[in-house]
Amino acid sequence: MNIQCPTPTHEDEVVLLGHGAGGRLTAELLDQLVLPAVGGGTGPLEDAALLPGHPGLVMSTDSFVVSPLFFPGGDIGALAVHGTVNDLAMRGARPLALSVSLIVEEGLPLAELRSVMASLGKAAQDVGVPVITGDTKVVGRGAADRLFINTTGVGQRHELLCPSAALARPGDAVLLSGPIGLHGTTVLSTRERLGFESDIASDSRPLHRLVHALAPLGEAVHVLRDPTRGGLAAALNEIARDSSVAVEIEESAVPVPEAVASACDLLGLDPLVVANEGCLVAFVDAGSAEEALDALRSLPEGARAVRIGEVLERDPRGRVTLRTLVGARRIVDMPLGEQLPRIC
Repeated sequence: MNIQCPTPTHEDEVVLLGHGAGGRLTAELLDQLVLPAVGGGTGPLEDAALLPGHPGLVMSTDSFVVSPLFFPGGDIGALAVHGTVNDLAMRGARPLALSVSLIVEEGLPLAELRSVMASLGKAAQDVGVPVITGDTKVVGRGAADRLFINTTGVGQRHELLCPSAALARPGDAVLLSGPIGLHGTTVLSTRERLGFESDIASDSRPLHRLVHALAPLGEAVHVLRDPTRGGLAAALNEIARDSSVAVEIEESAVPVPEAVASACDLLGLDPLVVANEGCLVAFVDAGSAEEALDALRSLPEGARAVRIGEVLERDPRGRVTLRTLVGARRIVDMPLGEQLPRIC
């Protein structure tokens, strides 16, 4: 008799919600399945890509599946515009044009769709970027959750800027343009009716003006990243990994609104892993840090910009640490998987 112990196979594996959370499971899915299939995987995974053969042009695409569709401070329509504009901005680009594709579930009230599209159109108009093409599909009841939006953006990179997640250097100052955790906690509180949404609102907004304000610093701006899925923790870990550097931040310097801290305490969440939609992280040459802060603070969306840490010349490279309020250090890990589902 030939008895074999069962072993797990790839055929037994399934996609988990955590594969879309922007943490380690997302990285594994990309590295092991998605990128090999399309011939990708060389170099860091940026928020947007340079178009081959077209110097200065940048492209990004994103899909938005947030639930609920409307929340304090925003909705899925404005979020779709802001998210794609911001991904272009993180490569130093101003938006030139957007495409918008809708996947609508049968039964969605036309009044809600009308409100979403009005908000999307206003957000694009406020940014000054035209929506030039798109597509609409309607699927049966239960085949989608009300409304999904995909947006693709093309941008023109500022001639003085060429930021990349692989360009952080020892000695760099780590800057943050505003408080963290607002978007994720607002969406979660609204969806689950936790009550915190009366005290907080999503920070969903475009960041391209902040990047334009940083442009005169030129090559002193090494890295730009908006900490969306996976929050500040994921963004810093990605930069530390791709630049092969050690990053340390100060707990006392990271701005966490009181309502966000309260919500995270109640839910057992770390504010560092909660998604944001209206702040950016900048790694800049230490000698230009104060000038960069002045530039960020010159605009309303960067009025609360702060310096939160630095890049260190030490091993192990690729590690992010946080100096706590009592002076101890703890490792800030890349989030594993889904903690706040359907927040963007």
